[in-house]
Amino acid sequence: MNVLQGPRREVRRVIHNGSEYWASPEGEENLRLADGRVVAIADVVHLPPCTPSKIICLHLNYMSRFYELRGKRLATRADYGTPNYFMKPVTTLNAHGGEIVRPEGYQYLNYEGEVAIVIGKPTRNITPDEAWDHMAGFTCAIDMGLQDMRDTDAGSMLRVKGSDGFCPVGPGIVSGIDIREQTLRTYRNGRLVQEGVLADDVIFGFDYLVADLARHITLMPGDLILTATPANSRPLDVGDLIEVEVTGLGRLSNRVVAAPAPRASVGHQPNSSSEVTRVAYGEDSRLPEHLRSR
Repeated sequence: MNVLQGPRREVRRVIHNGSEYWASPEGEENLRLADGRVVAIADVVHLPPCTPSKIICLHLNYMSRFYELRGKRLATRADYGTPNYFMKPVTTLNAHGGEIVRPEGYQYLNYEGEVAIVIGKPTRNITPDEAWDHMAGFTCAIDMGLQDMRDTDAGSMLRVKGSDGFCPVGPGIVSGIDIREQTLRTYRNGRLVQEGVLADDVIFGFDYLVADLARHITLMPGDLILTATPANSRPLDVGDLIEVEVTGLGRLSNRVVAAPAPRASVGHQPNSSSEVTRVAYGEDSRLPEHLRSR
């Protein structure tokens, strides 16, 4: 079934009274468990709605973010070239309502609100036209990153984007909507900080991305493809609530908590180089007034 075709369907994975269940929303405040019982959303703990064998992420896919970091807006989508990817370890997986940990000594913990594609069946060597039939659905995601570590790992982003819990996804997997017609918004403590209209801002279509990756890599059910972020990724403080809302998908919420510094003092240490601060803070003067940092 084509993932874009209605009716809308949503499935979540939750813990209720110590047991794990699949569930679907029942109104605004309840869930219907797979066994038929209706329970309050407030009474469950959300789990990630899929179990990926790999999490693949796109570096740049919004024209607003490209402009913010590169200082230019190109004339056509073809002018942006081809996608560049990186991977997050599966141990980054986190859920709606989960904690995002900022270790002591780090100051550039940046949010990136995103839409994630969830793969629905083994996928290899397909065309973009076939890609929609290989998607199980879509979910909200936050690609968290410790930009303090940007000057190491030769651009692989392993220690920038690879910390445990740095990939919250959820609350559920949604199909039966046209994801191309949706809008992504990120809120920091209730204030709008990112906004991207997918039809206007996205460079590489989701069908393009799946087909591109599947030329060389077998994508398996549950695998995640994070499709990048609009302009205005900025550092968070301990205690901040970061939320990503995508029309048609729902709202993913996570809070930043503090933790002690890593015990080992070996390896690259967090720093504030010009490249670190350039990416961490972007360039506010290029953004609409309502999205600028405060």
